[in-house]
Amino acid sequence: MSTEPLATAIERLPLVDHHVHGALRHDVDRAALELMLTESDRPGPPGTTQFDSQLGFAVRRWCAPVLGLEPHAAPEAYLARRGELGAEEVTRRLLAAAGVAQYLLETGYQADDLLGLDGMARASGRPVGEIVRLESVLEDLARTGVAAADLPARFHEALAVRTADAVGLKSIVAYRHGFDFDPERPTDRQVVSAAGPWLREVEATGTARVADPVLLRHLLWAGVDRGLPLQLHVGYGDPDVELHRCDPLLLTRFIKNVEPYGVDLLLLHCYPFHRNAGYLAQVFPHVYFDVGLGVNHTGMRSDAVVAESLELAPFAKILFSSDAWGPPELHHLGALLWRRGMLRALTPWVAGGEWAAADAVRVARLIGHDNARRVYRLADDG
Repeated sequence: MSTEPLATAIERLPLVDHHVHGALRHDVDRAALELMLTESDRPGPPGTTQFDSQLGFAVRRWCAPVLGLEPHAAPEAYLARRGELGAEEVTRRLLAAAGVAQYLLETGYQADDLLGLDGMARASGRPVGEIVRLESVLEDLARTGVAAADLPARFHEALAVRTADAVGLKSIVAYRHGFDFDPERPTDRQVVSAAGPWLREVEATGTARVADPVLLRHLLWAGVDRGLPLQLHVGYGDPDVELHRCDPLLLTRFIKNVEPYGVDLLLLHCYPFHRNAGYLAQVFPHVYFDVGLGVNHTGMRSDAVVAESLELAPFAKILFSSDAWGPPELHHLGALLWRRGMLRALTPWVAGGEWAAADAVRVARLIGHDNARRVYRLADDG
């Protein structure tokens, strides 16, 4: 049975990247670029390089040709070519080659260093929707001198204004606390009590970083009240994460509590807990997941991660994301490696007669495009 139509369909699929960050605004040196090719925030030991990693090898194999080099170009040649072209042209080429039809951009992290909504739209030539980070809204509010007693109501007001044109919300409670939080909605009295010491600290230090579990729960429930799809970072991430506290199974009671509100929960990235996320997406109708961040960082082994994401959850409950942040190489590779992983997973099923080719094409389109259109209520792109 021919699988050529499947390969063509996946190659041409106009992806919706439902969770992504902006590409870099400016050129960076080798040390900065290498630090962005890992989730660590610490430089590697002397004499080592992040190009000696699955992601580093993928950059040299797949991004080098887009920049006019031979595959597997040496890191020095790759970096020199990057410098010759400049940040704007590197970004334009790599985004164009990704084949993404629309980006849903999370704008709450180091936005000054990254292209924003308009910048990503210009660089890619594609529409860009916004995902608003709940923690950033509260931290911005704290800098205005809000009183603790007014914080619960003022946050709801600020969130409504901030998300007037947004398509979704995101929480990084996984980074700031972990998923072993009390799943019940906090009372306003509890929120005010927690807000007092935090706001005094913000005033004294000039730094607003919310990590109090009561305030984080308030954000989550305010997000539920807002009614937009709510994304939660799950699993693998930078060293702020205590990974054993980021298993999505710890969210089970919170998921049950949210279900009556009719709000969809999007579990982002999930590696190495993607099988647990697949279980949750199977048993709860309002839970969805992706394997975004893990795909880039596992490089050649990303085929296995993509295939494992197809094991348990209904295919209408899985989405595509890159979680790219900074180097546009990550935006390009997120799409390329996902397409390759899907093709390598589905091809033997079609060739062996387990699946019809038309069903394989339909499933790829669901995950890469249609599910995001439905969940985020995006305008029809034909």
